[in-house]
Amino acid sequence: MSAPPPVNLGEELKDAFKPVNTWDIQVSNGIAWLDDLQSFYRERAAIEKEYAGKLNALSKRFHEKKSRKSASLTVGDTPQMTPGSLESASLTTWTTILNTTELLATEHDTLSNSLTTEVADTLKSLSTRYDDYRKRHESLAQKLLSERDGVYSDLNKCKSKYDSECKDVEEKRQKVDKSYDSSKTKAQKSYQNELVEMNNVKNTYILQIAAANRHKQRYFHEDLPDIINSLQDLNETRVAKVNGLWTLGTELENKCHQNSIELLNTQLSEITRNLPVLDSGIFSQHNVGGWVEPVDFVFEPSPIWHDNPDLVIDEPAQIYLRNILAKSRNNSKMLKVEVEKRGKDIVQLSERWDAVKMNESEVQKEIDIARALLYQKEQILPHAYQLLTCEVEIDVVLNAVGDVARGTQSHNFKSTSFKIPTDCDLCGERIWGLTSKGFTCSDCGYSCHAKCEMKVPAACPGVLDKAAKKALKEENKVSLKTASSELDLPGEGLTRSVTVTSTTSTLAPRGTGAKLTKSPSISGASVTSTAPTTAAPSLVPSVATTTAPTRRVIAPPPERYIAPPPVEDSPPGSPASSRPTSSRDGGESGKMLYTFTATGDGEVTVTEGTAITIIEDDGGWMQVRLANGEEGIVPTSYVQKIEKKSRGPPPPVRPRGMKKPEKKVKALYAYEAGGDDEASMAEGEEFVVIERDVGGWVKVKTRFGEGLVPGTYVTDV
Repeated sequence: MSAPPPVNLGEELKDAFKPVNTWDIQVSNGIAWLDDLQSFYRERAAIEKEYAGKLNALSKRFHEKKSRKSASLTVGDTPQMTPGSLESASLTTWTTILNTTELLATEHDTLSNSLTTEVADTLKSLSTRYDDYRKRHESLAQKLLSERDGVYSDLNKCKSKYDSECKDVEEKRQKVDKSYDSSKTKAQKSYQNELVEMNNVKNTYILQIAAANRHKQRYFHEDLPDIINSLQDLNETRVAKVNGLWTLGTELENKCHQNSIELLNTQLSEITRNLPVLDSGIFSQHNVGGWVEPVDFVFEPSPIWHDNPDLVIDEPAQIYLRNILAKSRNNSKMLKVEVEKRGKDIVQLSERWDAVKMNESEVQKEIDIARALLYQKEQILPHAYQLLTCEVEIDVVLNAVGDVARGTQSHNFKSTSFKIPTDCDLCGERIWGLTSKGFTCSDCGYSCHAKCEMKVPAACPGVLDKAAKKALKEENKVSLKTASSELDLPGEGLTRSVTVTSTTSTLAPRGTGAKLTKSPSISGASVTSTAPTTAAPSLVPSVATTTAPTRRVIAPPPERYIAPPPVEDSPPGSPASSRPTSSRDGGESGKMLYTFTATGDGEVTVTEGTAITIIEDDGGWMQVRLANGEEGIVPTSYVQKIEKKSRGPPPPVRPRGMKKPEKKVKALYAYEAGGDDEASMAEGEEFVVIERDVGGWVKVKTRFGEGLVPGTYVTDV
């Protein structure tokens, strides 16, 4: 008999893990069937003592069982084509065994004992082991599906974030239309910054689309076929082992029934014809369906901001893409090492599995290898998926703008907790908070917000000493001040550009001498743009103002950041006690934390502790009214707002002794701390949450203290 052609279920049955797994569970071709075989031989051993009558009844009963399950055991529960009267090779062999049993009317104690110890007990062990293997395959399949759905979920989040950014850009543009005088330059700057942020979010969205498509392709063409083929191998190995046990039982019977030797030889020949691949072949033939691969994901323009699917490659975007390229390259190097290491382990374990899977004398070794192999396949998934994402990002960026990272030196950023007021070296704004709100280059000392990390140009000068780092800080401040002065030029316009268009606009930086006035002066607009002649026209005219000298408000020393007592607690006769705490016209109330001396038109001099009424707050400056009716602007950071006391019912009191429920997270993966402020964790370990969203990290309480862990490595309990 010639060997049948090989069957590869992973290639022939697309996206079919569930039906294959269901088929594998069935009695004929799955784990449950081994229990039937075990029951058969145990009952057979007992009945052998009661001679032929009992044997005939047993054979008839198992014929009926087989008939009821014949179709599902042959082609599964939901075949694409019904088999009719056709049975699998294993069922045909089983029928021969039952027919032969009807002719073996006598049995004795030796045969009974042999069937129990050498066949039935082995089947029980085989059933237990293979049920464990099948469950681990299910776990691995669920892990694959979870990883794929996680990538799809990330894509949906990127799409939502892109739509939100487009909406924010449009709102900023409308604010530019409605603003006037000095507030217009600020609105223009806010709009330009939001436009840059939208382009970066768009690029992230496009990169995520490419990654999702590549992950989808891997799931349907690599990972899923691999686990289906593994199930096929498991099933065929089990069939081969059952063949061996059938052969053993038949040989035992042959010794005791010399008069039935001819029938038993026929039974042996039927068993040898039951090749494991035959059952897989008939199942495959009756379950081939019209599977169609899902279409690739495509870029969906926002209904608010219509755009094309190309990457934005203007100067700010190239900085962002350059940082993505450098980070993806660094990550891919580390991930490749891990993937290659685990890949070698999987190859070695697969070879060891092939060597021991048919050897019943090394059952424990088989169990250890099977578990280790499935564990390694599960553990390689997160690293392989992250590596695939990095490779996609590298390919997409290189194809769009070339190797923009060549000849550059990226900063060696580390998450940092700033204990003193520190300005961002990129945008010049304060990095607030004592937790990890930003990053610092461990080589040159460059500091920035977490949100500014990917916007920082790759121009690290390398490792510097303390004096050089301080000099570089001063140089950055001068550069920011110069850039702010250059932006504060009259007559510049703002354009809404297409994807590959760069625009130049005049946006007054926060902290300069811009004033809040009531008399706007609007002049014509001039546009500076590198867009082609088909680019969208300028949407907003620029504001012509007299350029004021650049000033930066110097905050008080750190010891003065502690606020004075509330106004109502001031001693009688003090300036604070003589001021109103709320506005007659409904405005917010506040008080001065520090004394401010006016240095220009529109400003007002106010002493520390003075009560004020807030008329308008643009985030940097605040227009206020004093008790004597005088109005003017003061820095927002110099004012503390006073909330009105609520006259509603008091808040409910927590019962004494009842603690506030603690938020907990569970580690999805193991993590080794990379710094003093981080915490190591093992997979499955649980922690109490202290603070969330710390620059993409989560601050948790461990048995050793407090520390940071990656936000993507944990999930809520």
